[in-house]
Amino acid sequence: MIKEKTAQELGSEKPILKISELHKRYNEGKSNEVHALQGIDLMVNKGDMMAIMGSSGCGKTTLLNMIGHLDRRSLGEIVINDVATSTLSDAHMTAFRRDNIGFIFQLFNLFPFLTAVENVETPLLLRGVNSGLAREQAKVLLRELGMGDRLYHLPTELSGGQQQRVAVARALVNDPAIILGDEPTGDLDSKTSADVMNLFRRINRINRQTLILVTHNRWIAEQCDYIVHMSDGKISRIEQGPFSSAEMKQ
Repeated sequence: MIKEKTAQELGSEKPILKISELHKRYNEGKSNEVHALQGIDLMVNKGDMMAIMGSSGCGKTTLLNMIGHLDRRSLGEIVINDVATSTLSDAHMTAFRRDNIGFIFQLFNLFPFLTAVENVETPLLLRGVNSGLAREQAKVLLRELGMGDRLYHLPTELSGGQQQRVAVARALVNDPAIILGDEPTGDLDSKTSADVMNLFRRINRINRQTLILVTHNRWIAEQCDYIVHMSDGKISRIEQGPFSSAEMKQ
């Protein structure tokens, strides 16, 4: 549910993500080894909305996958909500990822055979939430996102923007610490992209939800508080925003 944070809650916010000396190598030890990430250091505060930009192959999606623990790091540390994730077993990591990280993808990744409300309630059911309560929470969230009249529609019966709203609701339903978006507007037209970005900003400002978005689109990036620029597996600079060219120290 989208709800405004209290002044006390806002005052207690602190870094939610710390990345130290993060490396990722593919085909390690082989002649075609690729050093995709080369010593990334990054800190994200709770409530930040951050974009990651760079040319194809620079490592931005790899970095997002490392934060989301969709892939294993080669070296380095990732701390989320004061938990050093390298200390977690595979089973605990699966549960931690489910409860702390929400994912929004360019192609939505909705279950095609499930209705909008069924797609959104699925993460709750996987946590063992009572089916009736899960259904009600999914309905409330979809209604808040303007999808109250599409609860029982299949993805094929929804527009691109509507599908992305369902994907956003699914990412939000577990109240995750961090929401990650990999080109979340890349498959949408300009008007729908603007609508989705307005939705992200609303979630960010009202919930103080932390969002990290990978994008090629400069306009999308400029809606964020910071833009992390990457090149050859490294952070080249961090730009403060929105609509600002001031640079920050890493």
